[in-house]
This record gives sequence, C-alpha cells and structure tokens, in this order.
Amino acid sequence: MDVFFYLVPDVIMAGALFMAYRVVRRWLRIRSAWNSGLTAEARCLRTYTTTHGGANDTSVRTTLHHVYEFLARDGRVVRFEEDGGPGTILEGDYVTVYYTAGREVVATAHAPSRAKHAAAAVGILAFLGVIVAFCVGFIVTYATVFSPVVNAVGF
Repeated sequence: MDVFFYLVPDVIMAGALFMAYRVVRRWLRIRSAWNSGLTAEARCLRTYTTTHGGANDTSVRTTLHHVYEFLARDGRVVRFEEDGGPGTILEGDYVTVYYTAGREVVATAHAPSRAKHAAAAVGILAFLGVIVAFCVGFIVTYATVFSPVVNAVGF
C-alpha cells in the first residue's frame, strides 16, 4: 500500500519535469531563431484548426495552425508548421520568418517578443515547480508521519 503513496507522486513529478524540459527546449529554440539574425519571406501554404474538449459540457479549445514554406539562405526549401499564429494570416499570404541555419532548421513566424515569451515560459515553469514541490512535500510528509506507525505495528 505504501508503494501507491510513493509511486503516484513520482509519476506526477516525472510528468511535470518532462513538461518543464519541453517548455525550456521550445523557449531556447524560438529564442535562437530570433537571435540568429536570419530572416526570409515565407508563404503560408495551409491553415487549419484543431479542437479539444467539448465532451460532457466542457469548454472547447480551438488551436489555429499554419504551414509555411520558405527558401533558406543555403538554397534549401524549408517547410514547417506552427500553432498559435494570428487568424489574419490566410493561405497564400507572405510573412517574415526567423530561422536558424544548420542541419536542423528552427523557424518561427511569430514576431520577436522576448519579454512576453520569457514571461510565459517562467510562469509555466513556476506552476510546474509548485507541482513538483507539492509532490516532494507529500512524499516527505507521508514518509515521516506514517513510516514510524507502519514500522511499530509491524506491517
């Protein structure tokens, strides 16, 4: 039975730490695209939406996706997909993209907004940190409060 009280918080912590890794990775990738100084004119090839939720009277969340294609400085044609773009960009529109050179091109059509992007990442990381701290606190509290009782009873 003790395993349950250790395993569940560990799984929750692992999930929160993995999400934190993904947030930091995305933040650094987008920041590197903005800081690279490389820009290109990209054409929006396709727009589409995805929806989540709506079952059992829950709210529906819709995400707008764009597919862009541009010619990199080294002559490669790069196609990438990005979510959360403005609804005013339609198929056939041209936008400025920021990208990194190299074997794996990282590109974004979002205009540089370093403070906003950093604040969002820090906010998400703070929330995930609270989840991890709660799980650690739960495990420590359970170990200190209930372990002596279990050992005294002999289970």
